[in-house]
Amino acid sequence: MSRKKYTHLFFDLDNTLWDFKANSRLAMHSTFQLMQLEEKGVDFEGFFDLYSKNNSDLWGAYRKKEIRKKDLTTQRFKLTLDKLEINGIDPAEMNALYLSEMPKQSKLVDGAIDLLDYLKNKNYQLFIITNGFSEVQYNKLKSSKLLPYFKKIFISEEIKAPKPAREIFEHAIKSANARKSTSLMIGDDLEVDVLGALCAGIDAVYVHHSNIPDVEMKHHKKLNKRYLAIAELQELKARL
Repeated sequence: MSRKKYTHLFFDLDNTLWDFKANSRLAMHSTFQLMQLEEKGVDFEGFFDLYSKNNSDLWGAYRKKEIRKKDLTTQRFKLTLDKLEINGIDPAEMNALYLSEMPKQSKLVDGAIDLLDYLKNKNYQLFIITNGFSEVQYNKLKSSKLLPYFKKIFISEEIKAPKPAREIFEHAIKSANARKSTSLMIGDDLEVDVLGALCAGIDAVYVHHSNIPDVEMKHHKKLNKRYLAIAELQELKARL
């Protein structure tokens, strides 16, 4: 990524600004207790690990438009409950409870507010491009007090094109009245955020949080001249 003057900054939400890993665990633990699964002799750690894998796999299929929203939200719990042979729990009810608990969590990635304050003071125009469900994502932004920082929020469910699809980036650029040449995408997922933006002709920053799996490192080495990789959000201050 070459150093130049950017005017429009597009942020991913989950695990870039809003700490999805920590918050989803807290929300699931609350759901787990409310559903009284512990009384059924279910181990939370095992449940959460299995759910996380099922959820990740289903989101991958959803991004490829292989399944619908309804399939994702019910199957991620149904598959988990079935695998652990847990009876008497309605997957749809558990999903609804989990989604209601999720936005109540408000832990942010370290340095998020400090960076956003810095960027606001520098008069950058800030936006969100996020995959997810509209009501949940908006509630996350509100409960964590992130919403006032952003001029517009672009959510895949509303646009009907999840990242890394080119359409969501094109829509965001047009709606923000921005130019690709002075726009920058900032996210934690190399394929979904970074490569998606690059394929749409937008520069990108990869926030890897000092955790680059082997498969991502291969892409990183191959494309390191096309984007900036940073470990922490604070590193952006030196670049913007």
